[in-house]
Order: sequence, then C-alpha cells, then structure tokens
Amino acid sequence: MTLPYIDAAQLQDLLKPEIAVAALEGALRGGLDPELDSPRLFAPLDAGEFLLMPAQSGTYAGIKVATVAPGNPAKGHPKIQGTYLLLDKATLAPLAAMDGAELTLIRTPAVTVMAVKALLALRGANSAGNVVVVGTSLQADRHIEALAAVCGIAQLVVVGRRPEGAQALADKYAGQGMVARAGSVADIAGADVVICATSSSTPVFDGTLPKDSAVIAAIGSHGLDAREIDPVLARRADVVVEGRASALREAGDLIPARLAADWEQRGLATLSELLSGRFAPTPGRPLLYTGVGMAWEDIVVAGRAYEALGESGTAVH
Repeated sequence: MTLPYIDAAQLQDLLKPEIAVAALEGALRGGLDPELDSPRLFAPLDAGEFLLMPAQSGTYAGIKVATVAPGNPAKGHPKIQGTYLLLDKATLAPLAAMDGAELTLIRTPAVTVMAVKALLALRGANSAGNVVVVGTSLQADRHIEALAAVCGIAQLVVVGRRPEGAQALADKYAGQGMVARAGSVADIAGADVVICATSSSTPVFDGTLPKDSAVIAAIGSHGLDAREIDPVLARRADVVVEGRASALREAGDLIPARLAADWEQRGLATLSELLSGRFAPTPGRPLLYTGVGMAWEDIVVAGRAYEALGESGTAVH
C-alpha cells in the first residue's frame, strides 16, 4: 500500500481559513474535550528538539512529529519542520501523511481566529475593526490572512522589531486593497484587536496600553520561558485558554502573573466554554486569548483535510 501524502500546497487548497475555523468550531461544539489531550512530548536532539503530539478524535487517531532547529534559518532551512500521520481510530490503520509544518501554519491561526471571532461576538462586533499585529513571521502573515477572511479587518497596523519587515508585511496587504501600514506599539492603544505572533521571551508591549474593550490574542508562547504578555495585562483581562491543563503546564504568558494554583482558584475560561456560551466576561476588562498549541487542534484540521481531499477527488502526491 502506498500511503497518500498531502503536501503543503494541497493543504492550502483544501483548508481555506473559513473551512479550518468551521472544523474546529464543530469539534468543540460536538463535545471534543481538550482536557483529554496528551501532553506534548519533547525530546532533545543535537540540532534542536523533537516535538511529538499524539491525539485522537471521534473518527481519527494521529500524531505530529515536528522538529525545531534554532540554527536552521541562518543555514537557509526552516526552523520548524514536520510530518503528520493520520490513522483510522478504530483500526489504527494509517490513512494519510501530510506536511506537518504547513498543518501548523493553518491550524494555529484558525484556532486564534475562532477565539477572536467568538470574543468579538461578546462585544457585539461583526468585524475585527482596527487590528494591530505584533510580529512579521509567516505565522503573523497567516493570522492576518485568516482574520481578514473570517472576521474582516477595517485597518491593519503591523509592528515588528525590524521596521523593514513590518513595512513589507503591511505593503503586502495594502497591495490587496486593505488599509494597512507599519506602526509601533503605541498603536495598540487604539486597537480593537491585538494579535501577538512572535517568539519573544519577554513581553512585547506594556499591559496598560490596550483599551478596556480590546480583544488580545497571544499565540507565540509555548513554554514557560516564552512570553508576549506582561503580568499587568494577564491580571487586567478576562482570560480564555485552549485547555486548562495545557495552559497551566506551558503558558509563559500566564504563570509569571500568578502561580498555577492561583489561576486554578481564580479560574480560566476555555474555548469550549466560550463557544458554548458558558463564558460571561466581566464588564470593563480586556479579553485575552492565549494559546500554546494542542494536539487536538492538529487532528481536527488534519481529519478535515483528509475528508476534503476525498470530496475533491484531487490526486495525492
């Protein structure tokens, strides 16, 4: 048997942002419990590390094997590479393999936009409005693309450590007809939505800057040594996470602000509670979604890609 392989280009064709977001919403509303996710497994390598992310859903089992090589960009290679293996849940027979790095580039913004969309609805907003994106990486780019497709953006400001990088990303979307420019962290004070998509180990802006009505999403923190949000904002905001266990285990955006035991006592809302209407925000507080990335997200999106492939009749590589 030749195992079908879905490459990066096919994944992009099969999983437009609206499709990926709808798949994730459907999984959570259908009863998928992120708290049952296995912890992410790390294994050291000479050039970096392995990340192993196993999961199962109602229909599938699967695992993402990713590598993180910090020295690769200087050598002209991607920092993150990987493969996803999708299996039938009942028999554990392999169904397909797919580009794991591209899958991550699709599912991460899809989860973020799902959260932002639901948080905006609590504000009575039908558009993301004025958006500030902190970061100029490919993930930042994909977040802009997904947010524009699903929620709509009135005005975009890109903030980056390198002004030329921020300008290039803003120019890309200005060239597509969006009102977009490069800016600075000071622009956060007027933003309706702030998205942080960096790999920073220190907070990227002052937590007093966002207005009380702002929606903030921080998605670059996937370990206790990484953080984009300072303790001031973490304490100011009502916080939504993918899953409580994973957040308390890995969310560098949250743990410096309060001990894990304090967060457990104060309470963290989850995406499941947000989508089911069980999250009631406190008036006068910003709304903060912070994600670390979870295996259930991969398997939901990978399963949808496999199904979309069958629906399209597209030949696999």
